Amino acid sequence: MNINPIVLSIPVFFVLIGIELLFEHFSRKKNYRLPDALSNLSCGITQQVSGVFLKLFGIGLYVLVYEYLRIWQIPSNAYSFALLFILVDLAYYWAHRMSHEINLFWSAHVVHHQSEDYNLTVALRQSSLQVLWTSVFYLPLALAGFDPFDFLLAAAFTTLYQFWVHTQHIGRLGWLEYLLVTPSLHRVHHGRDPKYIDKNHGGVFIIWDMLFGSYQKEEEPPVYGITTPLHSWDPIRANFSHLALMWKELRQIPRWSDRLRYLFYKPGWLPDYMGGYRPPPAVNRKEYSKFDTPVPKKIKIYVLLQYPLLTGLAAGFLYYEGSLDMPVKVGIALLIAFAVLSIGRLLERQPHAGRVELLRLAAFALMAAWLGLAGDWPPVVFYAGAAYSLLSALMIFFILRAEKKERLTDGYFFREEESRKA
Repeated sequence: MNINPIVLSIPVFFVLIGIELLFEHFSRKKNYRLPDALSNLSCGITQQVSGVFLKLFGIGLYVLVYEYLRIWQIPSNAYSFALLFILVDLAYYWAHRMSHEINLFWSAHVVHHQSEDYNLTVALRQSSLQVLWTSVFYLPLALAGFDPFDFLLAAAFTTLYQFWVHTQHIGRLGWLEYLLVTPSLHRVHHGRDPKYIDKNHGGVFIIWDMLFGSYQKEEEPPVYGITTPLHSWDPIRANFSHLALMWKELRQIPRWSDRLRYLFYKPGWLPDYMGGYRPPPAVNRKEYSKFDTPVPKKIKIYVLLQYPLLTGLAAGFLYYEGSLDMPVKVGIALLIAFAVLSIGRLLERQPHAGRVELLRLAAFALMAAWLGLAGDWPPVVFYAGAAYSLLSALMIFFILRAEKKERLTDGYFFREEESRKA
């Protein structure tokens, strides 16, 4: 069983999200939109599942340096852990800051900033690729001789702390604003207003930003998101959209030296002969509108019925992945990725989204058959999986056929075009 504090905290995250939703209901505030919130959760699920296969770049790399290159072996006690916690947060500050100031690193971290809303689900919106770039910032701690288990615990606590600051319901907190990262200070960090961009990078302590010149207090409420909105609910696209943009722009840069600069200079940089640096534009608050898609009520209900099952599958995978054979591990991970992709397409009303969802359900049934009939798992896995796939397939088929008749369009199963009956 996985004893990672972040994995064990998943139920607590959902309880707190539920409390925030209840508060919004009774206070009549609207900081949640279903497609955006589910997209945030899907990115979090994708990050946790992919992290199972990227352990080498997280704790694995740390352990290698600790085992073979450490200078000292620092004893594990309360005093060393307190020091380690502070140093982990300092390392996080620089990893986070460089994720904003280096284009290649930003290609991963951008995922966390894509949401145009700001609520507790945004805390779970994480990149699947960021660990590839940020893990190196923690290696000096391994070199110094801090125990890997203590490091894992301190890093997890630093991450867990950051969950609660992703809310609009807590105002300024007086003198704490000069010591800790608070919701007010982190709201600044998620703003796309030019004066808010690349500010307040601290995880737990805001003093790093004060020391290194990246501090900004909250003034007017931020406009959330990134300067070039994603315009998608698809977590797979979210993870690769900036890499695709980089590839497009790299091919337009003729000199190899400038291509290298493009990778490691600030996002928005281009050579002078191509126009130079493109600063973040000012936000026209009067004309600004969030990306949204009109999702029929029946589709919302279907997705809301599917999501607890998807979350349960992902949580079970994370808890027990250590005992799974690699083919099973890969198969379940691909199924989860297929599920978040399909849900994103349904919420975007993409052409053929219904067909993609039926294909996803068929793949789930095949996986259940493989595990329950051909593998070491009990046969009930096959029967439960087959029943779930069949019931879901019937549900989505009749929902989308009814939607087709109501809208007189063929969008979910065919192309979105006017019906001849119209």
